[in-house]
Amino acid sequence: MGDSKRRKETLGDKYGQEENVLPFVPIKKGQAAQFVKWSTFGAWLGIGVLVAYWVTIRLLGPALGWWQVN
Repeated sequence: MGDSKRRKETLGDKYGQEENVLPFVPIKKGQAAQFVKWSTFGAWLGIGVLVAYWVTIRLLGPALGWWQVN
């Protein structure tokens, strides 16, 4: 408990506030983590769409006769 009080006295008004990723970039660490979470979700969503598109073109298309060009 003593270390916590000492840290609170040392930091003053900054105690309990989230740090920036870099000193010159106004992005907090929580915001950076949220960006990584959403971009990872978006990447997996894109992969899923790509697989669905590939299945449609590669398997469903020839089965329905779309590949034949007269």
